[in-house]
Amino acid sequence: MSELPLPPATRTLGASDINISPIAWGMWRLAEDGRTAAEAANLVHAALDAGITLLDTADIYGFDGKSGFGEAEALLGQVLAAEPALRSRIVLATKGGILPPLPYDQSADYLRAAIEASLRRLQVEQIDLWQIHRPDILAHPQETARVLDDAVAAGKVRALGVSNFTMAQIAALDRFLGHKLVSTQPEISPLRIDCFENGELDQAMMLGLTPLAWSPLGGGRLADPKSARDLAVAAALDVVAAAHGVSRTVAAYAWLMAHPAGIVPIIGSQQAIRIAEGAAALKVRWTRTDWYAVLVAARGERLP
Repeated sequence: MSELPLPPATRTLGASDINISPIAWGMWRLAEDGRTAAEAANLVHAALDAGITLLDTADIYGFDGKSGFGEAEALLGQVLAAEPALRSRIVLATKGGILPPLPYDQSADYLRAAIEASLRRLQVEQIDLWQIHRPDILAHPQETARVLDDAVAAGKVRALGVSNFTMAQIAALDRFLGHKLVSTQPEISPLRIDCFENGELDQAMMLGLTPLAWSPLGGGRLADPKSARDLAVAAALDVVAAAHGVSRTVAAYAWLMAHPAGIVPIIGSQQAIRIAEGAAALKVRWTRTDWYAVLVAARGERLP
């Protein structure tokens, strides 16, 4: 059977000169449960020890609907301030553009303030990848692009990305940018497969964008499948997981990484053992038959 290639040990982030690990760790829940800076540092080290260098956070992580805005960034900032040597080992990614409790804001004034605030909370002079978290329909992409280009020119940001943007929104923003986008961050998992057939990943390959997949385990549904569809996808993943002696979680990461767009799954767990486990996905080799079996289970119908 035709085998798909294993992911490389490192990837280039879009057309930038930034090398990243082929799997990332996300800090959506880093500031929960009263986690201390020492505990957060242990998780950062767990990621680095597993070969994961891309760490992804956002200014809204930690916000519970009333308070906590910026807490995940601030906690990571404490870790970096306590161990300055960590900074050079990490590709630091964050996001902004959501003004709690809900409105999206990519106005020039807000974006400038958001980038400055993230730099302060993270206690760094430069962010490697700054991403617009969700699109603001009321912002003209030319105005947004001007602010982002200025941030790169000023050395505050190395590279630019977007999250949850449609293909048209990506194309519009990229059209006005001097420093072109290097990444897009949509939701992708074996249970959310829209991007495989709606053109999102094709556009990413065409524009040279690295897809960063949030919620690659389907929001936890792969761990505890209930519906007939979820159970079918889990069973298809388990075939490969059993053959390689890995968990279903690892098989799911590897399934995404087998796609030619170079999908980088973002591990969402805040447990050191789960973060470290993800690295095993780099050794799981898929055949076309097994890969498409997962896709067919997710589609709920045969391929045409």
